[in-house]
Amino acid sequence: MDLGRQRTFLLALLLVFGVLSALLVLPYLQYVLAALLLGYALHPLHRRLEPRVGSRVAAGVLIAATVFAVLFPIAILAQVALSGARSVFETITAYLEQGELVRWLEEMGVQVPDLVEMIGNGGSLPVGGLVGVLGGLTNAAVGLTVLVFVLYYLLTTGDALMAWLRRVTPLTPAVQDELYARVDRLTWAALVVNVVVAGVQGVLTGIGLWAVGFPNPAFWTVMTTLLALLPLIGASVVWAPAAVYLLFVSDPLHGVALAAYGALVVSLSDNYLRPVLGGHEARLNPGLFVLGIFGGTAALGFVGIFYGPIVLGALKALVEVYTREEFPEGAAEAETEIIGPTLPEQVGEGTETPE
Repeated sequence: MDLGRQRTFLLALLLVFGVLSALLVLPYLQYVLAALLLGYALHPLHRRLEPRVGSRVAAGVLIAATVFAVLFPIAILAQVALSGARSVFETITAYLEQGELVRWLEEMGVQVPDLVEMIGNGGSLPVGGLVGVLGGLTNAAVGLTVLVFVLYYLLTTGDALMAWLRRVTPLTPAVQDELYARVDRLTWAALVVNVVVAGVQGVLTGIGLWAVGFPNPAFWTVMTTLLALLPLIGASVVWAPAAVYLLFVSDPLHGVALAAYGALVVSLSDNYLRPVLGGHEARLNPGLFVLGIFGGTAALGFVGIFYGPIVLGALKALVEVYTREEFPEGAAEAETEIIGPTLPEQVGEGTETPE
């Protein structure tokens, strides 16, 4: 058989099966990406446990611990949220039944009994909505199953997978080592920075709520930490409503103080820490790091918070390696013109510029 025709046929098969594989993975892409992140984070622990208990047992123990660490706080928060929702419903119902408010609502043309009934039925869903909820829960259960299996095999066969990638990648070992090292640094920065910033915002919000006497500051600290992982939502979803509540219902002075504290301390901590820590750890321009977070969230959902900066940082690394290999004389000038100054140059530190 002609060598050229054989190569063309193999490339066609590669394209067809590549497209089919992408179609199979796309419905669960977020779960696969989440498994990759968890596998990266748990890999050092797996390597320490593996000599003692074996690869499979170590992977099982780490996955079980991860599931417990995620589901246990969610279960507690769900229970507290349901209790809080019930308390809010009872408060609103009792408040509506007071004479002054009832008379005012009736003057506005609102039928109070109908309003109370609507609030009481707020948790009920029509049949179509219930079917949609059940379908979503089923898809989530399947996705989580995919995540667990992918994570298990990443932990047990991850080293073999990396060795295979090195064999099939048509790059020199030196270039591969450089790219892998830079992606490793980007991934670590994306994971650590997002978690650290969320933790700092949660603690700061909890301190502010405790200082003004807001109830359950520990619970709201945990909630803020979780919400702070989400761009465009963040800690303001907690401290802003709390400040409004204090301002109009409980204590106006404490409400103003909490609003000022949230805007000047909590929010600014995010605006400062995320680009500074992220750009420094990843050796990436802070503007690109923040753009990666927001763009990744829009494109990939929650996991995009982590993958956005990784993708932009990997592109930057590839451009630098390519220009260095193809145009070694002008590589440094091209990097400075296209990428701009790095973080140490911007903040006046004396550290080295990125590679």
